Amino acid sequence: MNILANASILITGGTCAFGRAFTRFALDSGARRVAALSRDEVKHARIAPDIPDPRLRCFVGDVRDAARVRQAAHGVDYIIHAAAMKRVDHCEADPDEAIATNISGSQHVAHAAIAVGAKCAVFLSTDKAAAPCTLYGLTKGAAERAWVQSNSYADGTGTRFVATRY
Repeated sequence: MNILANASILITGGTCAFGRAFTRFALDSGARRVAALSRDEVKHARIAPDIPDPRLRCFVGDVRDAARVRQAAHGVDYIIHAAAMKRVDHCEADPDEAIATNISGSQHVAHAAIAVGAKCAVFLSTDKAAAPCTLYGLTKGAAERAWVQSNSYADGTGTRFVATRY
């Protein structure tokens, strides 16, 4: 059984390497629609010619903007949350941005998943969240725990939250 066949999917961080690869996989699996949310408009300009498929919809936006996340999530069945500040040095240099993106942004995505009635929302974490010694690991670890705990908020809605370490 292919759960992605005829599904509508949102990928946050959709223009990153993982996002592009997963977009191709989802489209090859028969997804009805794939929405890629990313704040990097240069990468959006690159993804269109790389994946020339009318089922792909690119949204320029940031997970730190809850309203934009809800808008991008409208009508989706599945959410893959890959958006994050991933560079340890940048997280250390700009802790407010790391917290806003990795923790608050993840909460915005989780809240949107419940609001739109997504079937499942998958969080991509990191091995650095297991025993964090950097701000990056701490933010991803906190976001991972809050994400999984979102299952208690989604109780009865049908939305399931899972996390995986990438």
